[in-house]
Amino acid sequence: MAVRMTKAWTPLEPANVKKLPGQLGVFQLADAKGQVVFIGFAGGRSLFGLRSEVEAALKAPPNGATQFRVEVNQQYTTRYQELLMVHVHDHGDVPAGNRGKPLPR
Repeated sequence: MAVRMTKAWTPLEPANVKKLPGQLGVFQLADAKGQVVFIGFAGGRSLFGLRSEVEAALKAPPNGATQFRVEVNQQYTTRYQELLMVHVHDHGDVPAGNRGKPLPR
């Protein structure tokens, strides 16, 4: 598995979000240019896993998000931290949508 998420982007539309599995994992939201604007995860407290977490983003897209990609992963907290660290390494800061939110220790 690559450190960076490399899956293709999917348009952030209700029909696409409805197809998502109710499983644990991580996701990224991006703007129209493919720049990551938010990194999130669906954990054990997510009602319907990835589907419900991305659906919440669909209702109020952070920082102009227009597309998403997901990764089913049982080690979602570790993978979430890894994706945040890679983003900080590449861009010097966490994505705009993650700023001001509690970050993992």
